[in-house]
Amino acid sequence: MILLYDTTLRDGTQAEDISFSVEDKVRIARSLDELGIHYIEGGWPGSNPRDIEFFKAIAGEKLAHATLVSFGSTRKAGVKAKDDANLKALLSARTSAITIFGKTWKLHVTKALRVSLEENLEMIFDSVSYLKKKVDKVFYDAEHFFDGYKDDPGYALETLKAAEDAGADYIVLCDTNGGTLPFEVAEITREVKLRTLAPLGIHAHNDSETAVANSLSAVREGASMVQGTINGFGERCGNANLCSIIPALKVKMNLDCLSVEQLKKLRGTARFVNELANLPHQKNQSYVGDSAFAHKGGIHVSAILKNPATYEHIRPELVGNHQRVLVSDLSGRSNILYKAEEYGVDITSNSGVVQDVLAELKTLEHQGFQYEGAEASFELLIQKALKKKQRFFKLLDFRVIDEKRSEDEAAHAEATIKLEVNGVVEHTAAEGDGPVNALDKALRKALERFYPSIKEVQLLDFKVRVLAGMHGTAAKVRVLVESGDSTDKWGTVGVSDNVIEASWQALVDGLEYKLFKDQRKKKARK
Repeated sequence: MILLYDTTLRDGTQAEDISFSVEDKVRIARSLDELGIHYIEGGWPGSNPRDIEFFKAIAGEKLAHATLVSFGSTRKAGVKAKDDANLKALLSARTSAITIFGKTWKLHVTKALRVSLEENLEMIFDSVSYLKKKVDKVFYDAEHFFDGYKDDPGYALETLKAAEDAGADYIVLCDTNGGTLPFEVAEITREVKLRTLAPLGIHAHNDSETAVANSLSAVREGASMVQGTINGFGERCGNANLCSIIPALKVKMNLDCLSVEQLKKLRGTARFVNELANLPHQKNQSYVGDSAFAHKGGIHVSAILKNPATYEHIRPELVGNHQRVLVSDLSGRSNILYKAEEYGVDITSNSGVVQDVLAELKTLEHQGFQYEGAEASFELLIQKALKKKQRFFKLLDFRVIDEKRSEDEAAHAEATIKLEVNGVVEHTAAEGDGPVNALDKALRKALERFYPSIKEVQLLDFKVRVLAGMHGTAAKVRVLVESGDSTDKWGTVGVSDNVIEASWQALVDGLEYKLFKDQRKKKARK
């Protein structure tokens, strides 16, 4: 059994751009518990008021799987363990498990702590033995262990012996600077295992992009606890990413850590933590990212339709992910057929529609269109090729005015639009925060009388990319829009050398897709 120890709420919050509120931390702790994490490190109660408040807030929670852990350091030099303020703060958190870290590397003992090597050993022993009398579990994090071992193996092992003799339940080998490579971790862990009776853990940082590999190497050599964070959050380059470690342990190494059902919650947990951190989801993250099982090349798609194992190292459903097929100018017939089946459109590989869609797709992408993030526009393209695309409205005219009356005043944007819907002409105007916003408001205002469900649509994201920078301000641009309602999200695209026209194309596709989606639901009910 490999124990999973999550430190997202403590080490993870030391990352740039991450700041969790107390309520965020409580919600994440619940999510980690549902995932099946064994130990959740809640924070350092002696270091800041927020962590103190978190332990108070979480005290009433009943976790189904996880044990909450408070984190801190060994006692200070020259202070008895029972009188040490840090150890008192750890006990005040009232957790049944406590993790403390101590110095392993002589450089830190003499230069950072400025104590003797013997005093450092006493600090480790006193702190662990004192806490062990007060709580069920005490874990000892050997900070900078691998650097310390490479500097002086004998002394590094003495620090572990001090923690072991004091009764530490786990001794965790820390690659705090993240500079150790997998083969070094394996060799050193193997040596430590021969000389230590206490169970071993691994805590790796990702400064050399090897934290996951280092963690797995340590497990192979006998470590039975793995510390890490969700999505690899952490100081500098981050911590070992549990979202990669967990499936590697469970699926690749056949080691017990989570149940099959718990593993399916991995992607959802990763996305939930990202949402609370207010960070975008990492598309290319292994196992749980949107692109982890996304296929673009026509040869790849043709192969996975026959057997997914041809280009997928595991089944995505194991970690709560799903297979995706992208459409682009690299697409072949297989991509079109896959997407058509996904949209419930019945076409065969011999159908002329496939060839028509493929030809138009490649032409449009040559012009700058991109459908990898605009699958709603692609579905409308298929409907058009099938001659099933309904025209919900016809544009007669639009005009956008962006006016700045003086240097000290903000620019003023206004859009007027004239549409025809089922023979009825609607002419209206709207103001907005910029020309695109004004045009979007005017378009919605003109359509809402005929299609009330348009009010449900929200613009979630708007991106503009210059496609040919050498043309300066006359360059062609691509606009990607993400829209959504209460149940779905969808992407649309527009391309033009006029940013307003490109935005118009994407905005229109976004609203037309909503109407098409509503129409499809009505037909399904009949």
